[in-house]
Amino acid sequence: MNKVWIVDDDSSIRWVLSRALTGAGFEVHDFADAETVLEEFEQSAPDVLMTDIRMPGMSGLDLAKQVKGDHADLPCIVMTAHTDLDSALSSYQSGAFEYLPKPFDLDEAVRLVQRAVEPTEQANGAAATESLSESVEIIGEAPAMQEVFRAIGRLARSHINVMVCGQSGTGKELVANALHRHSPRASKPFVAINIAAIPAELLESELFGHEKGAFTGAHAQRQGRFEQASGGTLFLDEIGEMPAELQTRLLRVLSDKRFYRVGGRQLVDVDVRVLAATNRNLEQQVAEGHFREDLYHRLNVIRIDLPSLAERAQDVPLLAERFLSNSAQELEVERKTLTSDAMQKLKEYDWPGNVRQLENICRWITVMAPASRVGIEDLPKEIVGRAPQIKSNDWEQALANFVQTQIQQGKQDILSDLAPRFEATLLK
Repeated sequence: MNKVWIVDDDSSIRWVLSRALTGAGFEVHDFADAETVLEEFEQSAPDVLMTDIRMPGMSGLDLAKQVKGDHADLPCIVMTAHTDLDSALSSYQSGAFEYLPKPFDLDEAVRLVQRAVEPTEQANGAAATESLSESVEIIGEAPAMQEVFRAIGRLARSHINVMVCGQSGTGKELVANALHRHSPRASKPFVAINIAAIPAELLESELFGHEKGAFTGAHAQRQGRFEQASGGTLFLDEIGEMPAELQTRLLRVLSDKRFYRVGGRQLVDVDVRVLAATNRNLEQQVAEGHFREDLYHRLNVIRIDLPSLAERAQDVPLLAERFLSNSAQELEVERKTLTSDAMQKLKEYDWPGNVRQLENICRWITVMAPASRVGIEDLPKEIVGRAPQIKSNDWEQALANFVQTQIQQGKQDILSDLAPRFEATLLK
């Protein structure tokens, strides 16, 4: 019978896990702190160790590192209620077999332990060896985001090409940045280029550079993005917009790791990891003949799919709180707080602009909301519903009627009263 040790200062977590794993045929022992577990390791060892991260005394990550030093093959499952990328990456850094975010599904936890005791050549997965910088911009507790965190953690020691797919505004460049920062190339450049933002006739020169006199306006030799990223990572955003003739050249560079500058005769050698991103359906583009199939497979070695914000509505409060804090700090103003009704309204919105739109809305709230506590009435019209469309001259007639009423009531200095209100409406 395989033995599982559970370490968590929360007795209820220990109880439910023990009950589920015992029912699945495991021998279970639970501990309230890491120090007691280390004492027990002097006598025996489990087949699987499950540990929380934050506990009084020694943390679960420190426990996992210490245990892995003496028991390199022991699978460690790290549990955490913290739902940012750092928690996932730190778990893999400690040598974790897997990362399990709270709250978790008990059946999933049992399956994870069952997988951990299965023989495998590489039970430990990929573990980052470099120290991790903060990457708190990528946060989320939705299952789809946890899968993204796991993928980044597993790729932390890899040089492999990755395709990041998702709608505009979902954070594809943030993921590419994280893949670079937690890779062996972290000390080298991260260079990004948006293919859609560069005119087709200039794109070849942007990517591969040019020699002096290669074309009109080429007054000096210029390095392209591939050379600038040498030793590091090149992020090709909106790769689906790349012209067909350049797709062929890119494929050759990825294959040979060398190229000629535009107008050049000398081969340039480069060592670059390529990360690509798209909001298009590249499989459909391949089927329609708009994107080379061999290039697609060269770039799509590992694929990470980013969910839309509508698909991870449970993360809206988490993201909104972060963006409101960031905006207040950035603008050096009081931090705004959303009422429960206002937060619910944000969760119900469909977010066509995804996380980027939510960030902009939080900036708007920080500047425009009149009070520190923000209700539904303080949210922008695009969230609560648009006002009825008014014909261009209707407002002038309405203003005239209002002024006439004010005059009939004997009001004076009407302009001084209306001017600030008019300006405030325009600014808002």
